[in-house]
Amino acid sequence: MSEPQGAEVELDALKPRELVELLDRMNPEDIAARNIDVDAIGRAIDPRKLRKNELSALLSAITRLAEAGADVDLSRMRPGTFARIITHASREQIQAVMADPRLRTRVIDEIFRRAGEHVRPERVRDLDAVVHWRLTDGTGAGGYDRWETVFADAACTVSREMAHKPKVTITLTPADFLKLITQNASAPVLFLTGKLKVRGDLAFAASLSGLFDLPRG
Repeated sequence: MSEPQGAEVELDALKPRELVELLDRMNPEDIAARNIDVDAIGRAIDPRKLRKNELSALLSAITRLAEAGADVDLSRMRPGTFARIITHASREQIQAVMADPRLRTRVIDEIFRRAGEHVRPERVRDLDAVVHWRLTDGTGAGGYDRWETVFADAACTVSREMAHKPKVTITLTPADFLKLITQNASAPVLFLTGKLKVRGDLAFAASLSGLFDLPRG
């Protein structure tokens, strides 16, 4: 099959279990020969047709292929495609993805990596601030996975090192974080229901989503 579009049609025609089995059988050479890209795979995924653990199985297969050298890394999936998957995924499906340490790290690292691409320069032009993120059930100190976002010089940079004093520290579960950054959850609602905890400047925390051009599914 020589055209990416043809590959996409073939993927779309598969049932969820068949798609999982196909990816499990593939190797990097198969991906290259059939001109399949990760966004085509993403567009073929409809979580509403998947069982609880099938979404994590699909993402695990993609990760395995990427680690083996296939050109299907999650970094190449369009933000809108990823956001659509999260939009249609159930909480149980997202929790299953986040329960896999390798997938959890891969997915969340990729989200934070893209932060600088989605920041609105005109809204952070004069901003000098640091945000610390703590995601629960992690492997770091205190049981958290941590990321630091630094706003300076009209840009946003991300690190796993907590090197600066934060203006605000935000704590939530990985599942709620995924829903939040794909605009499938409301920060005020998460805060009022105790699912999002804020330490520091509450007003600044409330303005954070407006600093980014977040993708919609």
